[in-house]
Amino acid sequence: MVAKDQFNQSVITDFLLLGFSIEGQRRFGLFIVLLIIYIATITANIFIIVIIKADPRLHKPMYFFIGGLSFLELWYPSVTVPRLLWSLKTEDQHISSAGCMAQFYFHFSLGATEMYLLTAMGYDRYVAICNPLRYLIIMSPNVCIMLILGSWVCGFAGVIIPCLRLSTLWYCKGNKIDHYYCDLIPMMHLSCSDTTKAENASFYSICFVTFGCLFLTLISYACITRMVIKLSSASARRKAFSTFASHLFVVILFYGTILFMFIRPASGDSLHFNKKVSVVPSIVTPLLNPIIYTLRNQEVIEAVLKTAHTTMLWSNGCK
Repeated sequence: MVAKDQFNQSVITDFLLLGFSIEGQRRFGLFIVLLIIYIATITANIFIIVIIKADPRLHKPMYFFIGGLSFLELWYPSVTVPRLLWSLKTEDQHISSAGCMAQFYFHFSLGATEMYLLTAMGYDRYVAICNPLRYLIIMSPNVCIMLILGSWVCGFAGVIIPCLRLSTLWYCKGNKIDHYYCDLIPMMHLSCSDTTKAENASFYSICFVTFGCLFLTLISYACITRMVIKLSSASARRKAFSTFASHLFVVILFYGTILFMFIRPASGDSLHFNKKVSVVPSIVTPLLNPIIYTLRNQEVIEAVLKTAHTTMLWSNGCK
Protein backbone atom coordinates (compact mmCIF):
# COMPACT_ATOMS: atom_id res chain seq x y z
CA MET A 1 0.00 0.00 0.00
CA VAL A 2 1.55 3.28 -1.17
CA ALA A 3 0.65 6.74 0.11
CA LYS A 4 -0.57 9.41 -2.28
CA ASP A 5 -1.58 13.00 -1.60
CA GLN A 6 -5.18 12.79 -2.63
CA PHE A 7 -7.79 13.42 0.03
CA ASN A 8 -5.08 12.49 2.58
CA GLN A 9 -5.81 8.82 2.00
CA SER A 10 -3.83 5.88 0.66
CA VAL A 11 -4.01 4.36 -2.78
CA ILE A 12 -3.76 0.59 -3.06
CA THR A 13 -1.04 -0.75 -5.34
CA ASP A 14 -1.38 -4.38 -4.30
CA PHE A 15 -4.04 -6.56 -2.71
CA LEU A 16 -4.30 -9.40 -0.23
CA LEU A 17 -6.39 -12.38 -1.29
CA LEU A 18 -7.70 -13.69 2.03
CA GLY A 19 -8.84 -16.99 0.52
CA PHE A 20 -10.24 -19.40 3.11
CA SER A 21 -9.74 -18.51 6.76
CA ILE A 22 -8.28 -21.77 8.02
CA GLU A 23 -5.02 -22.61 9.72
CA GLY A 24 -2.73 -25.51 10.54
CA GLN A 25 -3.69 -29.02 9.49
CA ARG A 26 -6.96 -27.89 7.90
CA ARG A 27 -5.03 -25.48 5.69
CA PHE A 28 -2.63 -28.23 4.62
CA GLY A 29 -5.56 -30.62 4.10
CA LEU A 30 -7.32 -28.13 1.81
CA PHE A 31 -4.07 -27.66 -0.11
CA ILE A 32 -3.80 -31.42 -0.71
CA VAL A 33 -7.46 -31.74 -1.74
CA LEU A 34 -7.29 -28.83 -4.19
CA LEU A 35 -3.97 -30.05 -5.59
CA ILE A 36 -5.46 -33.48 -6.26
CA ILE A 37 -8.56 -31.95 -7.85
CA TYR A 38 -6.47 -29.65 -10.03
CA ILE A 39 -4.13 -32.42 -11.22
CA ALA A 40 -7.12 -34.71 -11.86
CA THR A 41 -8.86 -31.91 -13.80
CA ILE A 42 -5.91 -31.26 -16.08
CA THR A 43 -5.27 -35.00 -16.58
CA ALA A 44 -8.93 -35.85 -17.29
CA ASN A 45 -9.44 -33.04 -19.79
CA ILE A 46 -6.18 -33.77 -21.63
CA PHE A 47 -7.22 -37.44 -21.72
CA ILE A 48 -10.58 -36.55 -23.30
CA ILE A 49 -8.88 -34.39 -25.95
CA VAL A 50 -6.39 -37.17 -26.79
CA ILE A 51 -9.13 -39.83 -26.99
CA ILE A 52 -11.26 -37.70 -29.32
CA LYS A 53 -8.26 -36.91 -31.49
CA ALA A 54 -7.05 -40.51 -31.66
CA ASP A 55 -10.29 -42.40 -32.34
CA PRO A 56 -11.84 -41.83 -35.83
CA ARG A 57 -15.25 -42.90 -34.50
CA LEU A 58 -15.31 -39.75 -32.37
CA HIS A 59 -14.60 -37.40 -35.26
CA LYS A 60 -18.14 -36.03 -35.11
CA PRO A 61 -19.47 -32.53 -34.33
CA MET A 62 -20.66 -33.51 -30.82
CA TYR A 63 -17.22 -34.76 -29.81
CA PHE A 64 -15.55 -31.79 -31.44
CA PHE A 65 -17.48 -29.58 -29.02
CA ILE A 66 -16.71 -31.88 -26.07
CA GLY A 67 -13.03 -31.61 -26.97
CA GLY A 68 -13.40 -27.83 -27.19
CA LEU A 69 -15.00 -27.76 -23.75
CA SER A 70 -12.19 -29.92 -22.33
CA PHE A 71 -9.63 -27.54 -23.82
CA LEU A 72 -11.41 -24.62 -22.15
CA GLU A 73 -11.48 -26.49 -18.83
CA LEU A 74 -7.69 -26.71 -18.90
CA TRP A 75 -7.47 -22.92 -18.65
CA TYR A 76 -10.51 -21.91 -16.60
CA PRO A 77 -9.31 -23.35 -13.24
CA SER A 78 -5.69 -22.52 -14.07
CA VAL A 79 -6.43 -18.80 -13.67
CA THR A 80 -7.32 -19.16 -9.99
CA VAL A 81 -6.30 -22.55 -8.57
CA PRO A 82 -2.47 -22.30 -8.85
CA ARG A 83 -2.55 -18.91 -7.10
CA LEU A 84 -4.79 -20.35 -4.38
CA LEU A 85 -2.49 -23.35 -3.93
CA TRP A 86 0.52 -21.02 -3.64
CA SER A 87 -1.28 -18.99 -0.99
CA LEU A 88 -2.23 -22.09 1.00
CA LYS A 89 1.31 -23.48 0.83
CA THR A 90 3.33 -20.31 1.50
CA GLU A 91 0.72 -18.10 3.23
CA ASP A 92 1.70 -15.38 0.73
CA GLN A 93 -1.56 -13.57 0.01
CA HIS A 94 -0.16 -10.65 -1.99
CA ILE A 95 -1.13 -10.00 -5.59
CA SER A 96 -0.24 -6.87 -7.55
CA SER A 97 -2.99 -4.61 -8.86
CA ALA A 98 -2.00 -5.50 -12.45
CA GLY A 99 -2.03 -9.21 -11.59
CA CYS A 100 -5.41 -8.79 -9.91
CA MET A 101 -6.92 -7.11 -12.99
CA ALA A 102 -5.43 -9.77 -15.25
CA GLN A 103 -6.89 -12.53 -13.06
CA PHE A 104 -10.27 -10.81 -13.04
CA TYR A 105 -10.27 -10.45 -16.82
CA PHE A 106 -9.21 -13.98 -17.70
CA HIS A 107 -11.40 -15.64 -15.06
CA PHE A 108 -14.59 -13.95 -16.18
CA SER A 109 -13.67 -14.11 -19.89
CA LEU A 110 -13.20 -17.87 -19.66
CA GLY A 111 -16.43 -18.17 -17.68
CA ALA A 112 -18.30 -16.24 -20.37
CA THR A 113 -16.63 -18.36 -23.06
CA GLU A 114 -17.96 -21.48 -21.35
CA MET A 115 -21.49 -20.06 -21.43
CA TYR A 116 -21.25 -19.36 -25.16
CA LEU A 117 -19.75 -22.79 -25.77
CA LEU A 118 -22.50 -24.55 -23.79
CA THR A 119 -25.02 -22.62 -25.89
CA ALA A 120 -23.34 -23.83 -29.09
CA MET A 121 -23.39 -27.39 -27.73
CA GLY A 122 -27.10 -27.02 -27.02
CA TYR A 123 -27.66 -25.96 -30.63
CA ASP A 124 -25.64 -28.95 -31.78
CA ARG A 125 -27.90 -31.30 -29.80
CA TYR A 126 -30.97 -29.53 -31.19
CA VAL A 127 -29.84 -30.11 -34.79
CA ALA A 128 -28.86 -33.74 -34.06
CA ILE A 129 -32.29 -34.60 -32.59
CA CYS A 130 -34.64 -32.32 -34.53
CA ASN A 131 -32.94 -32.51 -37.93
CA PRO A 132 -30.89 -35.73 -37.90
CA LEU A 133 -30.85 -36.29 -41.68
CA ARG A 134 -29.13 -32.96 -42.31
CA TYR A 135 -27.06 -32.97 -39.10
CA LEU A 136 -23.65 -33.49 -40.70
CA ILE A 137 -24.47 -30.94 -43.40
CA ILE A 138 -25.63 -28.23 -41.01
CA MET A 139 -22.92 -28.91 -38.43
CA SER A 140 -20.08 -29.00 -40.93
CA PRO A 141 -16.45 -28.76 -39.71
CA ASN A 142 -16.32 -25.07 -40.71
CA VAL A 143 -19.50 -24.32 -38.75
CA CYS A 144 -18.17 -26.14 -35.67
CA ILE A 145 -14.89 -24.23 -35.83
CA MET A 146 -16.72 -20.92 -36.25
CA LEU A 147 -18.96 -21.65 -33.25
CA ILE A 148 -16.01 -22.52 -31.01
CA LEU A 149 -13.88 -19.58 -32.15
CA GLY A 150 -16.92 -17.30 -31.86
CA SER A 151 -17.42 -18.46 -28.27
CA TRP A 152 -13.85 -17.50 -27.40
CA VAL A 153 -14.00 -14.14 -29.20
CA CYS A 154 -17.35 -13.16 -27.68
CA GLY A 155 -16.30 -14.37 -24.23
CA PHE A 156 -13.13 -12.31 -24.16
CA ALA A 157 -14.63 -9.25 -25.87
CA GLY A 158 -17.60 -9.02 -23.51
CA VAL A 159 -15.48 -8.56 -20.37
CA ILE A 160 -13.23 -5.80 -21.75
CA ILE A 161 -15.45 -2.87 -20.75
CA PRO A 162 -16.20 -4.09 -17.18
CA CYS A 163 -12.48 -4.77 -16.69
CA LEU A 164 -11.51 -1.32 -17.97
CA ARG A 165 -14.09 0.31 -15.71
CA LEU A 166 -12.80 -1.66 -12.74
CA SER A 167 -9.18 -0.76 -13.49
CA THR A 168 -9.93 2.98 -13.41
CA LEU A 169 -11.33 2.86 -9.87
CA TRP A 170 -9.30 4.34 -7.02
CA TYR A 171 -8.85 1.89 -4.14
CA CYS A 172 -8.22 3.26 -0.66
CA LYS A 173 -10.43 1.33 1.79
CA GLY A 174 -7.83 -1.26 2.65
CA ASN A 175 -6.40 -3.94 0.39
CA LYS A 176 -7.96 -7.14 1.75
CA ILE A 177 -10.14 -8.99 -0.78
CA ASP A 178 -12.34 -11.54 0.98
CA HIS A 179 -12.01 -14.11 -1.78
CA TYR A 180 -9.51 -16.56 -3.27
CA TYR A 181 -9.43 -14.60 -6.54
CA CYS A 182 -10.03 -11.01 -7.61
CA ASP A 183 -13.82 -10.86 -7.70
CA LEU A 184 -15.94 -7.90 -8.73
CA ILE A 185 -18.00 -7.05 -5.63
CA PRO A 186 -15.23 -7.46 -3.00
CA MET A 187 -12.99 -5.18 -5.07
CA MET A 188 -15.70 -2.53 -5.44
CA HIS A 189 -16.13 -2.49 -1.67
CA LEU A 190 -12.52 -1.30 -1.41
CA SER A 191 -12.97 1.61 -3.82
CA CYS A 192 -13.32 5.27 -2.85
CA SER A 193 -14.38 6.18 -6.39
CA ASP A 194 -17.89 6.38 -7.78
CA THR A 195 -18.50 2.77 -8.79
CA THR A 196 -21.78 3.41 -10.61
CA LYS A 197 -20.34 3.09 -14.13
CA ALA A 198 -18.33 0.00 -13.22
CA GLU A 199 -21.35 -1.60 -11.55
CA ASN A 200 -23.61 -0.84 -14.52
CA ALA A 201 -21.08 -2.11 -17.06
CA SER A 202 -20.60 -5.32 -15.09
CA PHE A 203 -24.30 -5.81 -14.43
CA TYR A 204 -25.33 -5.38 -18.07
CA SER A 205 -22.49 -7.58 -19.26
CA ILE A 206 -23.37 -10.35 -16.79
CA CYS A 207 -27.08 -10.16 -17.63
CA PHE A 208 -26.49 -10.16 -21.39
CA VAL A 209 -24.12 -13.12 -21.38
CA THR A 210 -25.68 -15.24 -18.62
CA PHE A 211 -29.37 -14.80 -19.36
CA GLY A 212 -28.86 -14.49 -23.12
CA CYS A 213 -26.96 -17.78 -23.33
CA LEU A 214 -29.32 -19.48 -20.87
CA PHE A 215 -32.35 -18.30 -22.87
CA LEU A 216 -30.96 -19.69 -26.15
CA THR A 217 -30.05 -22.95 -24.43
CA LEU A 218 -33.56 -23.29 -22.99
CA ILE A 219 -35.04 -22.69 -26.44
CA SER A 220 -32.91 -25.57 -27.76
CA TYR A 221 -34.13 -27.78 -24.90
CA ALA A 222 -37.76 -26.78 -25.53
CA CYS A 223 -37.47 -27.77 -29.20
CA ILE A 224 -35.72 -31.01 -28.26
CA THR A 225 -38.38 -31.87 -25.66
CA ARG A 226 -41.18 -31.23 -28.13
CA MET A 227 -39.50 -33.50 -30.69
CA VAL A 228 -38.83 -36.26 -28.13
CA ILE A 229 -42.47 -36.25 -26.99
CA LYS A 230 -43.57 -36.80 -30.60
CA LEU A 231 -41.51 -39.99 -30.90
CA SER A 232 -43.71 -43.05 -30.92
CA SER A 233 -41.53 -45.64 -29.15
CA ALA A 234 -40.18 -45.45 -25.63
CA SER A 235 -36.78 -46.75 -26.75
CA ALA A 236 -36.50 -43.95 -29.32
CA ARG A 237 -37.34 -41.38 -26.64
CA ARG A 238 -34.72 -42.83 -24.28
CA LYS A 239 -32.10 -42.79 -27.03
CA ALA A 240 -32.92 -39.19 -27.95
CA PHE A 241 -32.84 -38.10 -24.33
CA SER A 242 -29.49 -39.82 -23.73
CA THR A 243 -27.89 -37.72 -26.50
CA PHE A 244 -28.37 -34.49 -24.56
CA ALA A 245 -28.71 -35.68 -20.95
CA SER A 246 -25.00 -35.09 -20.20
CA HIS A 247 -25.15 -31.57 -21.62
CA LEU A 248 -28.31 -30.87 -19.62
CA PHE A 249 -26.63 -31.98 -16.38
CA VAL A 250 -23.56 -29.81 -17.06
CA VAL A 251 -25.76 -26.77 -17.82
CA ILE A 252 -27.79 -27.24 -14.62
CA LEU A 253 -24.63 -27.57 -12.51
CA PHE A 254 -22.85 -24.59 -14.10
CA TYR A 255 -25.76 -22.14 -14.35
CA GLY A 256 -27.36 -23.24 -11.09
CA THR A 257 -24.44 -22.08 -8.95
CA ILE A 258 -23.90 -18.90 -10.99
CA LEU A 259 -27.56 -17.86 -10.76
CA PHE A 260 -27.57 -18.71 -7.05
CA MET A 261 -24.67 -16.31 -6.47
CA PHE A 262 -26.21 -13.68 -8.76
CA ILE A 263 -29.55 -13.41 -6.93
CA ARG A 264 -28.09 -13.31 -3.41
CA PRO A 265 -27.47 -9.91 -1.74
CA ALA A 266 -23.91 -8.69 -2.37
CA SER A 267 -23.04 -7.82 1.23
CA GLY A 268 -22.16 -9.23 4.63
CA ASP A 269 -22.21 -12.97 5.12
CA SER A 270 -23.54 -13.48 1.58
CA LEU A 271 -20.18 -12.49 0.09
CA HIS A 272 -18.38 -14.98 2.30
CA PHE A 273 -20.87 -17.71 1.41
CA ASN A 274 -20.67 -16.89 -2.31
CA LYS A 275 -16.91 -17.38 -2.08
CA LYS A 276 -17.51 -20.98 -1.04
CA VAL A 277 -20.22 -21.55 -3.67
CA SER A 278 -17.95 -20.18 -6.43
CA VAL A 279 -15.72 -23.22 -5.92
CA VAL A 280 -18.31 -25.29 -7.84
CA PRO A 281 -18.18 -23.56 -11.28
CA SER A 282 -14.53 -22.53 -10.96
CA ILE A 283 -12.91 -25.67 -9.55
CA VAL A 284 -15.34 -28.61 -9.30
CA THR A 285 -17.19 -28.35 -12.63
CA PRO A 286 -14.02 -28.46 -14.79
CA LEU A 287 -13.29 -31.86 -13.20
CA LEU A 288 -16.84 -33.18 -13.41
CA ASN A 289 -17.43 -32.26 -17.07
CA PRO A 290 -15.09 -34.88 -18.60
CA ILE A 291 -16.34 -37.46 -16.09
CA ILE A 292 -19.99 -36.76 -16.95
CA TYR A 293 -19.42 -36.94 -20.70
CA THR A 294 -17.35 -40.11 -20.34
CA LEU A 295 -19.63 -42.07 -18.01
CA ARG A 296 -22.81 -41.28 -19.95
CA ASN A 297 -21.45 -41.83 -23.45
CA GLN A 298 -21.01 -45.36 -24.74
CA GLU A 299 -18.87 -44.32 -27.72
CA VAL A 300 -16.42 -42.51 -25.46
CA ILE A 301 -16.29 -45.48 -23.08
CA GLU A 302 -15.56 -47.83 -25.99
CA ALA A 303 -12.85 -45.47 -27.25
CA VAL A 304 -11.30 -45.35 -23.77
CA LEU A 305 -11.34 -49.15 -23.49
CA LYS A 306 -9.86 -49.50 -26.97
CA THR A 307 -7.07 -47.04 -26.14
CA ALA A 308 -6.36 -48.80 -22.84
CA HIS A 309 -6.25 -52.19 -24.61
CA THR A 310 -3.91 -50.84 -27.30
CA THR A 311 -1.67 -49.31 -24.67
CA MET A 312 -1.46 -52.59 -22.75
CA LEU A 313 -0.57 -54.53 -25.92
CA TRP A 314 2.09 -51.96 -26.77
CA SER A 315 3.52 -52.13 -23.25
CA ASN A 316 3.65 -55.94 -23.34
CA GLY A 317 5.31 -55.79 -26.74
CA CYS A 318 8.01 -53.47 -25.43
CA LYS A 319 8.76 -55.92 -22.63
